[in-house]
Amino acid sequence: MAPLRLRIEGRTFRDSQNREVTLRGINVAGDAKFPSNPDLPSNNANNFYEGDGLSFVGRPFSIAEAHEHFSRLKRWGYNLIRYIFTWEAIEHAGPGRYDEDWVKHTVEVLRLAKHYGFYIFIDPHQDVWSRFTGGSGAPMWTLYAIGLNPRTFPSTQAAWVQNTYPDPANYPKMIWATNYTRLACQVIFTLFFGGREFAPKAIIDGKNIQDYLQDHFVEACRHLALRIKEAGDLENDVVIGWESVNEPNRGLIGWQDITVIPEDQKLQKGPSPTAWQAILTGSGRACEMDTWDFGGLGPYKSGSELVDPKGDSAWLPADYDDSRYGWTRDPGWKLGECLWAQHGVWDPSNDRLLKKDYFARDPKSGRKINYEYFTNNFFMPYYRRHRKALKSVHEDAIMFCQPPVLEIPPSIKGTEDDTSDMVFSPHFYDGVTLMMKKWNRYWNVDVFGLLRGKYLSPAFAVKIGETAIRNCFRDQLSAIRKEGMEYMGNHPCIFTEIGIPYDMDDKYAYKTGDFSSQSSAMDANHFALEGCGCNGYTLWNNHEWGDLWNGEDLSIYSLDDKPLPLHPNPNSEVPGPQSRTASIISVDRSSPAFSQSHSTDQSPVLPETLKNKLATPSITSHKSNTPAEIGSTPGFRAAEAYVRPSPIATVGNVTSYGFDLRNATFTFSLECDEAATEDVPTEIFLPEFHFPRDNTAVEVSGGKWTISVDDIDGGLVQRLRWYHGPGNQSLKVKGVQRRQGMALGKEEEEGYLEQCRQKGCSLM
Repeated sequence: MAPLRLRIEGRTFRDSQNREVTLRGINVAGDAKFPSNPDLPSNNANNFYEGDGLSFVGRPFSIAEAHEHFSRLKRWGYNLIRYIFTWEAIEHAGPGRYDEDWVKHTVEVLRLAKHYGFYIFIDPHQDVWSRFTGGSGAPMWTLYAIGLNPRTFPSTQAAWVQNTYPDPANYPKMIWATNYTRLACQVIFTLFFGGREFAPKAIIDGKNIQDYLQDHFVEACRHLALRIKEAGDLENDVVIGWESVNEPNRGLIGWQDITVIPEDQKLQKGPSPTAWQAILTGSGRACEMDTWDFGGLGPYKSGSELVDPKGDSAWLPADYDDSRYGWTRDPGWKLGECLWAQHGVWDPSNDRLLKKDYFARDPKSGRKINYEYFTNNFFMPYYRRHRKALKSVHEDAIMFCQPPVLEIPPSIKGTEDDTSDMVFSPHFYDGVTLMMKKWNRYWNVDVFGLLRGKYLSPAFAVKIGETAIRNCFRDQLSAIRKEGMEYMGNHPCIFTEIGIPYDMDDKYAYKTGDFSSQSSAMDANHFALEGCGCNGYTLWNNHEWGDLWNGEDLSIYSLDDKPLPLHPNPNSEVPGPQSRTASIISVDRSSPAFSQSHSTDQSPVLPETLKNKLATPSITSHKSNTPAEIGSTPGFRAAEAYVRPSPIATVGNVTSYGFDLRNATFTFSLECDEAATEDVPTEIFLPEFHFPRDNTAVEVSGGKWTISVDDIDGGLVQRLRWYHGPGNQSLKVKGVQRRQGMALGKEEEEGYLEQCRQKGCSLM
């Protein structure tokens, strides 16, 4: 059996030559959340409730467009794709009815991705369950199976949906996420993860609704995995694994008192009901509830509002025809009445609450439920079911396990769930920037530290100054990674979502082309990723509506933006040396480090032994011949911050790496037991934008290196290949300083730390 293209060894990824692989990637793509026919982004209400006869063929993009997208991502140095699909895309027509045309399109896109050398893992994506509850994911028929009526969600405020909002352009920013704490999602996620315990009367086709939903969802994923396997050339070669489910939520499981908002509910915006108020308005009762907004110091109570559904119910009427989808609902589950009333939580005849702590304890064990208990006892059984189904088809699949966001991971270290094929795949977004849609250079908050009780007072979690903010991001990501190892075992960590809102400052950049705020925010996130010790990431991947989903705009690419300019004459297009003795390697042979490394390298690589395909002119320190337009085109949607150098494949182990954007300086260190050779070098991606071939300087602790632009895997990529000896080795590459298309001034040329040292800054 041939070695796997990518495998896990402890907490690292390894290629077939046993080099450590650093994974840098992108989510492909945000528009996979909504159908292509009819084209229904979240700002479009036309035919919104016609959820059966639609198509996602052409998502995330057409076959004709795939080459353009993949070649661009390859040129930007990405090697990993988190491939987004929704349950709705494959099973929208009804239970067990799969859209084979969409499956065929997906297989064709994946096959094209193979030509570009990407590693791909599949993400069965959801946000607040479905498009019909304000997000994306599940098909509409799941709501009917649960007994909910999506057409009355607007009047009952069971969910805030941009498609049905009176003025979609003014849909409150980030209010979609509050749907997790509104009636529809509270019901749905409680049933999906805990229906057997908390809704034993909810029986459909002889199964509890929990098993009915999970069986269909997992089987839809397995069906897609089977079609990928049957394609014959995708499994392991391009599709390396599967993620569990995007951002799982507990619903009401573990709520100790449904008459109050839990302390750990940090996000509140707009009318903010308690679970009890949501139950009442969902059954047509009017309630006055607190309203909240998000300000400079976080959520704050802004007033109150009467929410009056005028008798509308979020539940299906008693005369709803269940034969539409062919299922049989148990007679003990009555339509036309709140499911929680049927389980004795409250009495609709007098609106009296009977069991405010109904969801507080596990009915099986009697134990009090907190989020950690939910993760171990409700999420993990689902994960095991998901893993078993996919492994039955894709035996070598890498399983990307994503527990609830920012919650304590499952306690599985040393158990049978602590499998060698697992990756910890958390998410991270800077909440202050995301909610305020502004890059605040002056202060930010250590949210993760607050959640873990790190500070005696929230005041100590406030970080002052841009350097402290950047370090805070790095420390939060590092703490998340280490917590995953503590609870889940020694596994790689990939942040499968991280990003920034591009529509900052009232969309100032869209009007002016000045993306300096976006560049600073994106650079701060990458600084954190590079310094936290994780194994990689996938960024969240046209202007007025952003991602065309809930007013979000986190995409790094937009058709409205200019492309990132690259060198007009890539190295691969320049004639190589005229003779075999013309050196293509720049080496400081007077360096003691070089002589030491050279003497220990048993298979030295000399200019005479290099392969012809590596031939490229020497990199010198001569005056740059780079055309002026490369240094004067503004914006690029902050591409200067995310198109950055990175290790690709490292002989041995990466010990540290990072890119100083202001100084255009990349540093990298490793340790290895064996020397890098001509056939197996350490490889680093060097973007031409920051490192044009005629204005780049390289320093190494030992060994030799070469830089070339190679047409590899369908895209021109500039790589530095380093042939070093064993032991601890380090490298520094200096490129061209740029800032929004302009050369940096003296003060800006100084690194972050150096500036603070010179100015005597004290950091909190």
